[in-house]
Amino acid sequence: MKTDEGLIRAVGVRGLTAAIINYTIGAGIFVLPAVVAGKVGAAAPVIYIVCAIAMGLVVLCFADAGSRVSLSGGTYAYAETAFGPFAGFIVAITLWLGSAVLACAAVANVSADAFATLFPVLATPWVRGTFIALMFAGLAAINIRGVRIGSGVVQTFTVAKLTPLLILAIAGMFAINWNNLAWPGMPTGSEIARTTVLLIFAFTGVESALTPSGEVKNPARTVPRSILIALVSVTILYMILQVVAQGILGAELATNTKAPLAEAARRSIGDIGQKLVLIGMAISTFGYVAGDMLASPRSIYALGRDNLIPSVVGSVHEKYRTPHVAIVVHAIACAGFAISGSFASLAVLAVLSVLIVYLVCCLATIQLRRKNVRTEGALPFSVPGGPIIPLLAVAMLIWLMSSSTKQEFIAIGAMLAAEVVLYFIMRLRRVPVPVVS
Repeated sequence: MKTDEGLIRAVGVRGLTAAIINYTIGAGIFVLPAVVAGKVGAAAPVIYIVCAIAMGLVVLCFADAGSRVSLSGGTYAYAETAFGPFAGFIVAITLWLGSAVLACAAVANVSADAFATLFPVLATPWVRGTFIALMFAGLAAINIRGVRIGSGVVQTFTVAKLTPLLILAIAGMFAINWNNLAWPGMPTGSEIARTTVLLIFAFTGVESALTPSGEVKNPARTVPRSILIALVSVTILYMILQVVAQGILGAELATNTKAPLAEAARRSIGDIGQKLVLIGMAISTFGYVAGDMLASPRSIYALGRDNLIPSVVGSVHEKYRTPHVAIVVHAIACAGFAISGSFASLAVLAVLSVLIVYLVCCLATIQLRRKNVRTEGALPFSVPGGPIIPLLAVAMLIWLMSSSTKQEFIAIGAMLAAEVVLYFIMRLRRVPVPVVS
């Protein structure tokens, strides 16, 4: 099995837990309470419970796989170790397109809405499109100039995404109208599945936080504890915010799809609360996009460097020593989807892509256990019940994906087909054809 020689294992339970929470709590929660309320109303807690169960099954598989495969690369490393380079390639590209490009484009829409609320001129369609294009162009230029500058931009915005959410969660509890939380009846199975797919957008991030697994201390202990602690913490915060928003806004929550938490803050705290949440929303969403522009191009740069995709993507700028082509490619892809799509449509496609990655990794858990893969001879964490938990996770993921529309199935199928074609084209380019004399 491959090893990450030279990397220092310095990340413990506290550090990895914080990293997962930081990755997971992002821009989606600022608007998803309205989307969930629009689907199931005050029955939203059911969706959070189903989502937590689904993610719990998945992260147990991640804990098992992560304790066995401590290579940097996270999901890519799990799939490649279990099933070989083809599966690793599909997971890597799908994760880039879904968790990076489509998710970043979706959040860019939220960012544009947040800034448009603060500066109404940005609500004009052509101004909005120009704003998104300039945002990605500016961040691309910053990251091409140097990783240190890009990292500084990301760190500047880190605290901003938690502060307004915690203030609203605490202060909003005192402004709830409990009549707005009256039980409307159990949603149908299809409503639960479809809404859970949307909500998972706010829970994704574990797969990104596990990328530096080669630098985690005692992964058999650290990985499972960290991801379970993080999942419980994030679920509790999200449920409180949903209950607060529903309790304050009632039926109006479903119609306020631009900035529902800001309106809840206005009614519970006042104008200063609304401004605080709007500013936090704008900074948080922009910070998410900035963080994605810093990290995600490195994944396709590595694929280009290794000739798994066209090698030009693996180029390094002569002066700044940064993966400039990968940064530009990523920025153009994100901006194109952000300008042409909406948050809801992009979020669904992003989640469906991530669910495919989760599906492969849950299956990889079974294969890794069968092959008795383990890290440096250490006893790995094993989910109880043998293959039961991974198979339950697979069943849950397939059920969630079955709620997709025909158009979404076609889009995801086309993406996977393109990935397969690209893999074999690049494989043929790497293997010389023998000359027959």
